[in-house]
Amino acid sequence: MTTTVVVTGLGIAAPNGLGTQDYWAATRTGKNGIGRVTRFDPSSYPSTLAGEVPGFVAADVLPSRLLPQTDHMTRMALVAAEWALADAGIDPKELPEYDMGVVTASSSGGFEFGQGELEKLWSQGSQYVSAYQSFAWFYAVNSGQISIRNGLKGPSGVIVSDEAGGLDAVAHGRRLIRKGTPMIVSGGVDASICPWGWVAQMAGDRLSTSDEPTRAYLPFDADAAGYVPGEGGAILIMESAESACARGAKIYGEIAGYGSTFDPRPGSDREPALRKAIELALADAGTAPEDVDVVFADAAGVPELDRVEADAISAVFGVRGVPVTAPKTMTGRLYSGAAPLDVATALLAIEEGLIPPTVHINPDEEYGLDLVLNQSRTAQVRTALVLARGYGGFNSAVVVRAVD
Repeated sequence: MTTTVVVTGLGIAAPNGLGTQDYWAATRTGKNGIGRVTRFDPSSYPSTLAGEVPGFVAADVLPSRLLPQTDHMTRMALVAAEWALADAGIDPKELPEYDMGVVTASSSGGFEFGQGELEKLWSQGSQYVSAYQSFAWFYAVNSGQISIRNGLKGPSGVIVSDEAGGLDAVAHGRRLIRKGTPMIVSGGVDASICPWGWVAQMAGDRLSTSDEPTRAYLPFDADAAGYVPGEGGAILIMESAESACARGAKIYGEIAGYGSTFDPRPGSDREPALRKAIELALADAGTAPEDVDVVFADAAGVPELDRVEADAISAVFGVRGVPVTAPKTMTGRLYSGAAPLDVATALLAIEEGLIPPTVHINPDEEYGLDLVLNQSRTAQVRTALVLARGYGGFNSAVVVRAVD
């Protein structure tokens, strides 16, 4: 019999809300978290907007010894993990040391920390470079620091597939639980809002150059011209349903299905593979298209990619056949943190019976999507599909559903 894997804890750091309660209160009402970059002066760059997490002061919530050895993204990940564990009612010190592992996603690693140390190397010399540079920049650092801080010695790892990685990490966590690990910390938190990270993102030629926060990131809009990047994400506590029930834990929902594909080589005349990822996830969950109550879109904000996603959704569900939403229009695209945040949002939508809105856009009717626009839509949400794509051709889909 296949083990049912559920989510019992959430920890969220997002541009429109710090902490699960603040994030959900903002998201259900369409509060925008996109604004002009403040972490550095963006005036010399074509792109000047980002989704930055408000009110996060690492020194207020982490031991001082951790600050010199961690990047901004890792500090947020550590705090989000702490919140998620508390939400799940789990004290790692009370667990056998190999009963819990960590699988997170990353798209870049600690770029801000790395930039600071490279500046020291160039301007002062190698003797001024911190020894912590050896790991603080590394894409696996969030998994490592969460594991060390909480004494978690179960199977651990990191998944690197851009935005798709957030779903891939959750799926790998589910796989490890089904193989016998009782509990997994999963999800992703990312942050690359620094000059070095900014230039790297600009190289992809997909960043919006608009300076108007409400018109810069417009997926499925005729005026779409790129996306706004952001920082943050969500950490999830996953365990078997049997374990959760045995300890009387609150269950947000089940990670019911997963599918992943890779797009064919550009110019090959073969179809994009997102539709196949959706079909694989639905099949894995044993769910028919008509049973899905909402789709959380990847929402690239790039016209040709929006077309691919809209075509895939319509092919599976029919034209305007399912409500579609993109709450990331309030936050920007958070790279590996985006999809775990969408999973958390889907679970909160299931809990409340409310589909959060897509904001700021005037949808192009040619996409044929039933977009939830500007204000939340009351609905019985039992099953949600979350989509994510990564630069270079990664496609992932996860089905989450209510547990009776």
